[in-house]
Formats: sequence, C-alpha cells, structure tokens
Amino acid sequence: MNVPAFRTSLTAAEPPVGLDLALQSLWWDARGDWKKAHECAQDDKTPTGARVHAYLHRVEGDLANAGYWYNLAGKPPATGTTAAEWEALATELLGR
Repeated sequence: MNVPAFRTSLTAAEPPVGLDLALQSLWWDARGDWKKAHECAQDDKTPTGARVHAYLHRVEGDLANAGYWYNLAGKPPATGTTAAEWEALATELLGR
C-alpha cells in the first residue's frame, strides 16, 4: 500500500486488515479520532510505536510528553508541521 491508497482507505469504517499498530494509529489520527490513535500507539511497544506516540502528543500540544516518546524512540523531536510529520511517518512505514 502507498500513501494515496492509505488516504483513500480513510473512507472505510475500520483500518485496512493487516496494518500494524503504528499504521493503525496514523489511520485513526487521519480520521480525527485521536483517542483510538493513542490507544493503538500505547499498545505498540516498539521504537516505531514510540515515534508515532510522540507524534500524537505533539498533535495534542503536549510537547513535554512528546519529547519523552521521541527520546524513547531514539529520535530527535520533529520540528516541522504535524501534517508533514504524519506524511513522513506514513511514507516511511508504508514503504517498509
């Protein structure tokens, strides 16, 4: 799946089958359901999950909490827009 197909899938009621928790989190976030996105991120105990978790707290405006999760992921805090960060994360994760 690529980013355009991922975006097209946002019209469905549920994320596409087979997405890992990080991508499910980005999917729910793009649908405007931060709570479900956060639940997926919390369940993902990988460094990738921590990166998405950081992004979500950045979206929320909780930069201190985001910093904690970026650190856990071993990544510097993002400095661009959250829209650009979502795009970069989705592109990277879908390209794996």
